[in-house]
Amino acid sequence: MNKVLVTGADGFIGSHLAEALVRAGYDVRAFVLYNSFNSWGWLDHCGEDVAGKFEVFAGDVRDPNGVRTAMKGCDSVLHLAALIAIPYSYHSPDTYVDTNIKGTLNIVQAARDLGVSRVIHTSTSEVYGTARFVPITEEHPLQGQSPYSASKIGADQIAMSFYSSFGTPVTIVRPFNTYGPRQSARAVIPTIITQIANGKRQIKLGALHPTRDFNFVSDTVAGLMAALRTQRGVGEVINIGSNFEISIGDAARTIAELMQAEIEILTDEQRLRPDKSEVTRLWAANEKARELLDWRPRYGGLDGFRRGLAETVGWLTTPAHLGRYRSDAYNL
Repeated sequence: MNKVLVTGADGFIGSHLAEALVRAGYDVRAFVLYNSFNSWGWLDHCGEDVAGKFEVFAGDVRDPNGVRTAMKGCDSVLHLAALIAIPYSYHSPDTYVDTNIKGTLNIVQAARDLGVSRVIHTSTSEVYGTARFVPITEEHPLQGQSPYSASKIGADQIAMSFYSSFGTPVTIVRPFNTYGPRQSARAVIPTIITQIANGKRQIKLGALHPTRDFNFVSDTVAGLMAALRTQRGVGEVINIGSNFEISIGDAARTIAELMQAEIEILTDEQRLRPDKSEVTRLWAANEKARELLDWRPRYGGLDGFRRGLAETVGWLTTPAHLGRYRSDAYNL
C-alpha cells in the first residue's frame, strides 16, 4: 500500500484514522505535535494490534521545513492537524491563523514541490455558519462566525487554490460534528457524559437550542479513507454527515436516558457564545459523499446516534478513561 502521512495523528480523529489505516494495510507516518514529554497523544494508547506498526514524526505544521521533511517519501497526505476549540479562538486568534491557515499552506506547498499524489484536507461544518437552508449542501455560503471558522475557511481556500493554480490533487472533506471515544471535554457530548458519570445531576451547559448533525468518529474516518481511495473527489469539497439534526438539549436528554440518570440542565454563562457567533443550526446533505466516495453513515439517524452514544458512554465511563477528564472544570 501507499505510504501515507497523517497530520494531527495524536488527536481525537487523527488517532482513530491512523489506526484504521494501519489495519487496512497502509504504511503510515504519524505526524504528532512535538513536545518535551515525548507524548504521541492518543497514539500512546493505540490498539495492541497497531502498536509498533507505524512511524512517528514529531514536529509542528507551522514549520515549513518540518512539514517538508515529514512528507518526503510519502505518496499521499491526510491533513487533520488544526486548532479546533471555538472559545479558545476568541482570545487567541493569531494561533488559529498560524496553525490552520499557514499550516495548511505548508502542507500543500510541500505536496506540490514533492509531487505527492493525493492531499486530503480536513475542513469543518463550522465554515457554513448558521444554516441558511437545510440540509446544507457543499454550495452553501461560507460564514466566518468565529475566528476558528474564519481560519478554517482560509485553510480550505488555500488548499483549493493549489488545485486550481497548480493542479495539486486536493480533496476537501468537510465532516460535521464528530463525536466518540477520545474526544476532548471541550466538546459537548463528552462534557455531558463525564458530568453524569461523576455523579452530577445538575449538568452545566451553554445554549440548548442549537442543532447539530453529529457524526460518529468511525463514520468520519471511513469518509476520509474513502476520499483517499478514489480520484473522483479531486478538486471537490465533500460533506461527511449523518443527514440528521438534533438539538443540544435533546442530545443531553438522550444521553441521560442511556445512562439512566435524571438530570437538570443549568445554563453556565461562560459556556455561551456571543449571539452572532453561535451557529444555531447544522444539518448535512451527504448525497455528494454517496455519489463520489460511495460513503454512507453507519450511525445515521436517531437510531445510529443512540448506538454511537452508547459506544461513547461505554468508553468514557471506563475508570481508566474517565480519570483523564476534569468534569468539574470548563474546558475551552
